[in-house]
Amino acid sequence: MKSFLTVAFERDTMAASAKAALLVGSILALINYGDRIFLHGNMQTMDWIKMAITYFIPYGVATYGAAKYALMTSGDKEGPTTEG
Repeated sequence: MKSFLTVAFERDTMAASAKAALLVGSILALINYGDRIFLHGNMQTMDWIKMAITYFIPYGVATYGAAKYALMTSGDKEGPTTEG
């Protein structure tokens, strides 16, 4: 059986997580910093750093979810169960 980190660092998992992070991170960045970028033009260095970090949260969430799902279904060919 694969480990959590093995699944998390698989190429397919990382690619899917990166796509999710790009979409969700961009939406969050526009919500949080759009006015400063497009209307006021007063972004500071710390704002750019925080905006870059904004992309890491959705990446981590997507990776965690994908890896947990892959581990949960790895031994079950029929798919996940709803048992708790």
